[in-house]
Amino acid sequence: MAIAMAVVSFPSLLQKATLSSSLFTPTFLPTKSSSLLTKSSPKTKRPFVVSMSMEAGIGVMGSKLGMMSFFEADGTVVPVTVVGFREGNIVTQIKTLATDGYDAVQVGYRRVRDKKLTKPETGHLQKAGVIPMRHLQEFRLTNVEGFEANQKLVFDEIFKEGDLVDVAGTTIGKGFQGGIKRHHFKRGQMTHGSKSHRALGSIGAGTTPGRVYKGKKMPGRMGGTKTKIRKLKIVKVDKDLNVVMIKGALPGKPGNLLRITPAKIVGVNIPKN
Repeated sequence: MAIAMAVVSFPSLLQKATLSSSLFTPTFLPTKSSSLLTKSSPKTKRPFVVSMSMEAGIGVMGSKLGMMSFFEADGTVVPVTVVGFREGNIVTQIKTLATDGYDAVQVGYRRVRDKKLTKPETGHLQKAGVIPMRHLQEFRLTNVEGFEANQKLVFDEIFKEGDLVDVAGTTIGKGFQGGIKRHHFKRGQMTHGSKSHRALGSIGAGTTPGRVYKGKKMPGRMGGTKTKIRKLKIVKVDKDLNVVMIKGALPGKPGNLLRITPAKIVGVNIPKN
């Protein structure tokens, strides 16, 4: 009885002592790794995997200049957006599966003064021998062979007239807006004693479930989000003016940064599976 009480009261002393008796087996002295103290074994760490969407090919960045009407040879009027290119679209880094876990090409666009960048940004560009750039974006590709640092990407060498492209950018911010402007709700009556004109109205879902459903269309911040418009046609490429005309409207206001990549077409540049 006294021996058993000693085991309970002084486990640390018994762990350090070397006892030859078969009565004191390790099962009476659980350790931190024992199942008596830990409910479950620690989970194994999974390998870090970078999940990104693959591009159909290398792309470039440009600046939105505005919209105009383009007249084709047969007289058809086509609304186009004019995109210009400032100094840039230079390869600043090559990322490979061995060094970064995925294959990608980092491209810089629009030259700026040195003091506009931080020291880490300046050192990153100096390492590649590239001039100071305001914007850096990556294009994840299946194969990065043929690209090297400080390589300039020319738009007319990558795209031709008639090609389809995907254009991504930031939409114009409208600020905080109501339901009518943001979600195209109908307004209430303006006469016959109606007191509800542009108000949202009741938003509840009844006694059951007694709450507001998630994702309900309500007033809030409108615009200023990233969006991508797919499969737009390149109508004209002007080498003299260094501009390109793309059919349709593009996100953002004049001067906005645009990301132009080859359009993803299943069965052509993207496998069906």
